[in-house]
Amino acid sequence: SSGSGAAVAANLCAVAVGTETDGSIVSPSSINGIVGIKPTVGLISRTGVIPISHSQDTAGPMARTVRDAAIMLGALAGVDAEDKATNDPGRKSFSDYTEFLDPKGLQGARIGVVRKYFGFHPGVDAVMGEALEALKKNGAVIVDPADIETIGKFDDTENTVLLYELKADMNAYLARRGPGATVHTLKEIIEYNERNAKTEMPYFKQETFLKAEAKGPLTDKEYLDALEANHRLSRKEGIDAVMDKFKLDALVAPTDSAAWVTDLVDGDHFLGGSSTAAAVAGYPSITVPAGFVFGLPIGISFFGRAWSESTLLKIAYAYEQATKVRRPPRFLPTADMRM
Repeated sequence: SSGSGAAVAANLCAVAVGTETDGSIVSPSSINGIVGIKPTVGLISRTGVIPISHSQDTAGPMARTVRDAAIMLGALAGVDAEDKATNDPGRKSFSDYTEFLDPKGLQGARIGVVRKYFGFHPGVDAVMGEALEALKKNGAVIVDPADIETIGKFDDTENTVLLYELKADMNAYLARRGPGATVHTLKEIIEYNERNAKTEMPYFKQETFLKAEAKGPLTDKEYLDALEANHRLSRKEGIDAVMDKFKLDALVAPTDSAAWVTDLVDGDHFLGGSSTAAAVAGYPSITVPAGFVFGLPIGISFFGRAWSESTLLKIAYAYEQATKVRRPPRFLPTADMRM
């Protein structure tokens, strides 16, 4: 291959492709101390991706560095006739996102602090305090607070939309697999799980599948009203509103807590995170390593308007180069409680 091709190949070996509906790229990236990009819905085709929600689902890169993730983002971006989201008339896409990586990219950047996404853990707040100081030290203008006033107002409607779209999108996905597929509908998946409950559901059940199957078609008023509320509250009255108000280039918040344990008695122990506004809006978000709590990685998220990947990459790269927080995994038997 050519020199540039070899360089791309060398970088791509450090990259994985994730998929996200709400947090499934940025959260594991944060917890594992790597970079994750959840792009604008429509930048990357979803054809062949097992779906939950066509209004929120997208693929995106997960990588050791911002540069690696930017290279993969350019390789993944493209228009697909089978995915109408990629034909959005406002779509902005680049084949090479590395041209936006500027180590001085924080100088003059206006970044708003979404304080409503803070406060779920003192250790995370301490890491974010240091991160905000690093942003200011390297030339960013920090607007604090710059809260999204609608946070919490679209949680119920997001869930409604996801249930409707899970049923519709899963059935469409299975139909594409043809008559030879083992299951052809969400209903058949549910029935398979019930027949094989001892092996398929020994600890957790399929309540979400059951709720989705009970929903009607995407022409139902309940769905249409919920989708309209999602987009209005997360976009026009949410991310776009606060960015217009303070003339911001990006918003910033902690990506997640440190890694937690899911136990078989009480289930999940999620404390808090910042993925939902960008996820519901279908807008881009980038997480970068920011620090550690008891030796466990904490990420910082930069997110903003639709198709603003170039701006977010510029900011994320400059922050990464200024702080160089990421370190290779140490494979410790447990968390370091001395830290």
